[in-house]
Amino acid sequence: MATHLLSAYPGLLVSSASGQAYAALERLGAQPTDERKALAACDTVFLCLPDDQVVEQVLFSAQGLAQWMRPGSTVVDTSTLGYAQTLDIARRLASLGVRFMDAPVSGMAQRAGDGTLTAMCGGQAEVVEQMRPYLQTMASTILHMGPVGSGQLAKLINQLLYNINIAALAEILPMACKLGLDAQQVSRVVNTGTGRSHASEYFLPHILAGSFTSSYPLQDAYKDMRHGAQLSAEMGLPLPVLAAATATYQTALLQGHGSQDKGAMIKVFEALLDVQFRTPPATH
Repeated sequence: MATHLLSAYPGLLVSSASGQAYAALERLGAQPTDERKALAACDTVFLCLPDDQVVEQVLFSAQGLAQWMRPGSTVVDTSTLGYAQTLDIARRLASLGVRFMDAPVSGMAQRAGDGTLTAMCGGQAEVVEQMRPYLQTMASTILHMGPVGSGQLAKLINQLLYNINIAALAEILPMACKLGLDAQQVSRVVNTGTGRSHASEYFLPHILAGSFTSSYPLQDAYKDMRHGAQLSAEMGLPLPVLAAATATYQTALLQGHGSQDKGAMIKVFEALLDVQFRTPPATH
């Protein structure tokens, strides 16, 4: 995302806790810095951070950006956060005269690399339109979903549907093996039939190969399930299918699969049924 932004806006100031991308971005003309005051001096600050706690720390800790940002400047948060925290961030920044827009993205690493992400924006229409040229460098679909927090809600809806799909694959596919069906053939049926989804198209080849490190780790993805459960509890919304999928996530985490990707949820039911949904080893 930073690379695409940099291609259109040379001299981009970049900062990262790990610093791993500094060398590559600097070669492209970026200016790496760990100086928070330098970041806060910018008119527009984009955040892309792992979770609620890190966003809170970057903005509002003793060395947080917010205290130094000028009135009229803008924070665009592309992280995935809870709805309530997003509203709280917007309120606290507004008290300092700083504008805020939530713009979480979807599309995984491949579309981030291609610059074809989907950005779901929450905020005032004027702010969204002013930020649109920047977002267009990294996203091919930019949707204004409504006031602040609406982008996070839209991202959550998308993620919950995706996560439920993966949990369903994890539960049903081991049953196919237990009943004597061939895993490769079942995968072909699913991905050419009505059971097909983005989740099946992406994860089935990796599961068949026994590869569970190609995507976002389960322990990090679990935040979406927490956010869904919080909304369900706070608003009294019955979400029984989501609750069942959440139980599968939790079981996978308790069994130690948190560092693996979401496809590793299949290991929960493989263990229960004493099967593996894999391509059989080649015979000679």
